[in-house]
Formats: sequence, C-alpha cells, structure tokens
Amino acid sequence: MPIQEAPVYDESKIITLSSLEHIRLRTGMYIGRLGDGSSFDDGIYVLLKEVIDNSVDEFIMGYGSRIEVTQEGTRIRVRDYGRGIPLGKLLECVSVINTGAKYNDDVFQFSVGLNGVGTKAVNALSSFFRVVSYRDGQWAEVRFSQGKLLSQESGKRTKEKNGTLVEFEPDPELFGEYAFNQEFVEKRLWTYAYLNKGLTLTYNGKEFHSDRGLEDLLASEIGSNGLYDPLYFSGPSLEFAFTHTENYGETYFSFVNGQHTVDGGTHLSAFREGVLKGICEYFQKSFNGSDVREGFVGAIAIKLKNPIFESQTKNKLGNTEIRPWIVGEVKSAIVDALHRNKKLSKVLEGKILQNEALRKELTLVQKEAKEAAKKIALKIPNLKDCKYHRGEDGEEGEKSMIFLTEGQSASGSMVSARDVYHQAIFSLRGKPQNMYGRRRTAIYQNEELYNLMTALGIEHSVEDLRYGKVILATDADHDGYHIRNLLLTFFLNYFEELVLAGRLFILETPLFRVRNKQETRYCYSIRERDQAMKELAGCEVTRFKGLGEISPKEFGQFIGPNMRLVEVNVKSVKTIPDTLEFYMGKNTPERRDFIMENLI
Repeated sequence: MPIQEAPVYDESKIITLSSLEHIRLRTGMYIGRLGDGSSFDDGIYVLLKEVIDNSVDEFIMGYGSRIEVTQEGTRIRVRDYGRGIPLGKLLECVSVINTGAKYNDDVFQFSVGLNGVGTKAVNALSSFFRVVSYRDGQWAEVRFSQGKLLSQESGKRTKEKNGTLVEFEPDPELFGEYAFNQEFVEKRLWTYAYLNKGLTLTYNGKEFHSDRGLEDLLASEIGSNGLYDPLYFSGPSLEFAFTHTENYGETYFSFVNGQHTVDGGTHLSAFREGVLKGICEYFQKSFNGSDVREGFVGAIAIKLKNPIFESQTKNKLGNTEIRPWIVGEVKSAIVDALHRNKKLSKVLEGKILQNEALRKELTLVQKEAKEAAKKIALKIPNLKDCKYHRGEDGEEGEKSMIFLTEGQSASGSMVSARDVYHQAIFSLRGKPQNMYGRRRTAIYQNEELYNLMTALGIEHSVEDLRYGKVILATDADHDGYHIRNLLLTFFLNYFEELVLAGRLFILETPLFRVRNKQETRYCYSIRERDQAMKELAGCEVTRFKGLGEISPKEFGQFIGPNMRLVEVNVKSVKTIPDTLEFYMGKNTPERRDFIMENLI
C-alpha cells in the first residue's frame, strides 16, 4: 500500500479572515445554532434580537418609546425613534467588529451589547442587509449582502424622525429553508415590553405594551394559578416579582439589561438566597430552602454596567461581585413587603408549612423506595449509560443525551448504533403509569419511574440533571404516541422546569424507506414517501412500524450529528394544568367529543 504524503504546512496555508468572514465561517460562536425557525432559540430569532436590542438600548437611555417591527416573508424591518447612528460612522458601526458607542458609559449605561458584535453578525449572516440612520434632517444609508458592501449613500434633506431603520433577510445559503414563527416573535416582543415599562413595540400592526413590568410577565405565565398576588419590588437597578402555585418544582425568569438569561447565573443564585433569607427573617424561623421554593414562580431583572456573560449568546451571567447587593436588597424588600401585607404573609406561611409536611411524608417514602431498590440491584435496571455527564465533564457533558425508549427490542438497534461517550439509553417496560394529579410520593411507589428519575439524577433538583438532553424515542404508532404522552405528563407534572429549560426533546425517525438498486431514501412523512416513489424508478417501500425494525447500521444516521429533534415547548406555564387535565384527566364529554371529531 503506497504511503500517503503528509499535507504540506507552509506560509500558503495561513489564512487571514476579515471579521465578517469569520462570523460566516464560525456562526455558532456568535448566534448559537442555525436552525430553520422551528425552535425558539434558532439563529434567525437571535438575529432579530440583536437588532431590537440596539433599539431597546436607545429607549433605556431615554430616546424613543416606540419600536416598529414588520415582516414580509423572510425579510424583517425594524424601525426605532432613538438618536440614530452617527452618520459619519454608520458604515463602521454595522461592519467592523469592536466598533460602537457602548464602551462609553456616558452614552450607554446599561446595555446588553458590549463587544460591538451583534449588528455585524446580522450583516454577515444576511443575504440582504440595509441600514438607514436619520439624524436632525439628514440621513445615511448602507446596503450589504453576505457581509459585502453593495452601496453607500447620504443626504441632507429628510422629513423622517430621528432614529434607525434596519432591514435584513437571513441568508438561505447558511440557514437553508427557514420561516419565522409568529408565535416565537410575539413572545420575544412581549418579553421586551415586560422588561421596559413604557416602551411600545409593534409587529405587523399588533401592539405590545406593559405598564406593570414583571407583574404582567408572571400574570401571562401563570394566569390565575397564583396562590396570592405577586410580591413585587422595583428599584433603580433591580426589579423582581414572585408568587407560589400548586405545581411542583420552582420556575424562574431571569434577565440582565433586558437579556433573558435562560441558564440563570450569579444574579439568579443571589435572588434565590435573598428570598429565603427575607422570608426566614420575617417569620423568625429557619425554614428549609426546599419548603420555601416548592411551587415558587419568580422573575428577576437587573441592570448592570459591566455584565460578564459566558458566551456571545449571553445565556448565563458570571459577575460574582453582585451577590451581596442583590441578596441584601431582595431580603430587605421582602421583609418590608410582608410587614405591609399581613394577608399575603399568612398565605405564604401556609404554603411553606404545607410543603414542609409533604417533604416529611416524602422522606419516609423515599427511604422505603431506596431500601427496596437496594434489594433489586446495585445498578439502575434498563440503563445503558454513557461516559460523559452534564455537570461533571464540562463541554463534553453538555453534549450528553439520554434516549427513553419503549422496550428492549426498540432499544436494541440504538444500543449498537449509539455514541457510547455521549448517548445513554433507558428502556421502559411497556406503558408507564399515568401520573396526572398524583402527589410526588407516587413516584417512589412506582419502581420504573423511580428508576427513571434516579437515572436522570433529578430526585432532589432539576439542576442536577445528568444529561444535556432528554429525548423521547417512541414508535410512530398509537402505542408509541400514548407512551410519549404519558412521559410528557410525568415531566410536566413533577419536573416542569426541566421542560421550560429546553432540555426535553422528541426524536423523529423515518416512517418509510424507499429504495431501488441505485439509491435509498428515508422519508418522514407520506408526502416525502410519495415524492420519493415518483423519483426512484422500480423502487420498493418499507413501512417502519417500530424502532426495533430499523437495523443498527441504518439507525446510526438517525441518532448521529444530523438527527432530527423536536424541542418540547410550553407556550406559558398557566396552560399546563388545563392541558394535562383535558388529555390525561378524567374522560369528560368534551374529551370524548374531541376524540370523535379527530378520529375520523
């Protein structure tokens, strides 16, 4: 066998990229994943956010109380009425990284965009990008495509009000076939409204405005499920609101300078600590933290001059110096509010004591379940674990995932095809129990669901989840869909914060294989199957009835880098109880009518 020559490494292999070329080459560093618009965190929404963030920064500094967003197909237009970008620096501000006014505290005090990247990323990743700045009767305009300048103009006469207009169209060469989901866009705009009282945003004519800030946010999320009116505080740099519900777990919405920090950070940790200390001080008792937080729903927003985020996508705050300030202010605000509202304090104390009683009852059941588990086996039955785990192995651990499958036959192909470093498999034994409406102690009385909870590591807290993703991998038939619904009920009933954190997914596997001697295609719908049958002459069609029918050799590609996952999204927390009751509760006449209407 001839020896293969090593590639030459010399001066010709050294490449210097422009900043915008680097953004196109390493998109993940700047906007996370690309996506097609079907997930809330897909890149096209990050581009929209980067543009609106700049407009919101103008509002925060006292300029422009209206932002207009319009969408036509895949093209987005954002118009604000702030100060407008200085005309002589417009080109640099939208095309040269590390260029902007947000390094200057006199101009922007509390801004999310501190490194001069956001708008440049939109420029680089758009097939069409146009910015017009209006200042004191004059204007300047630049147009780009894929980060390359197409034209530059300016003029001295315009009747347009001061402000900035940005138009962009995400590049299909990078994003492929995509579409903006109206619901996702509206959810982001509502968040901007809740965090910026007095700001009005519009989207294709629909208006988004909030007068009560985080109180309105909680109302939109939990509706009438709160046990008491939210305890609310608003200061110069800190705003928070919270209440309790009858749901399990704790739910938080945290923000820094208007940025939704979905992974929390130091501000959220300090908020949780301040809540516990404030409540304990008011009641003069040393409550257990879990008793205070069970059923807790809270929101916190802070303004910070120099926020330190873990990445360009700004999902987690890292500033450690803010802890004493937040803990102290939250604590004193809660003590003061409870002194002024005796009715609220009574309801709050009742909820904490109820949680305490449930915890003690749960402790007894836990002990019995663990003793029984020891007699069964030292290892968790039906779990094929992976090497790396979240919380233990850094970035490799975040890449880990666990597939929940129905039965040994379904998991057989996956076990052979999986990546043993990052992919674990838990095999269910038939249909799990319907846990809707049951107390948490019921988990410990169900061996299989107890083992599942233990395998995931979430017995004490969802923060201890051992895998980056939890993936439901059930058959594409009636039994499979039923098992999927039972698992969704389990997670939403007891561990809804895991779902809200974007950790739960559904694996899409092909329904059909269409092949002839030259080509094989896997189809995920009847439409795809029919199209393949037209294009492949002399083909045979196989209908996959279950995951166990797909060979390990074939299955590898369906759980590989290009696997199809659907994130389980919750529109708002308040919809969860009614949805679960309708589908998984008693068989009401309304549900029977729904089944009959959709069965035929």
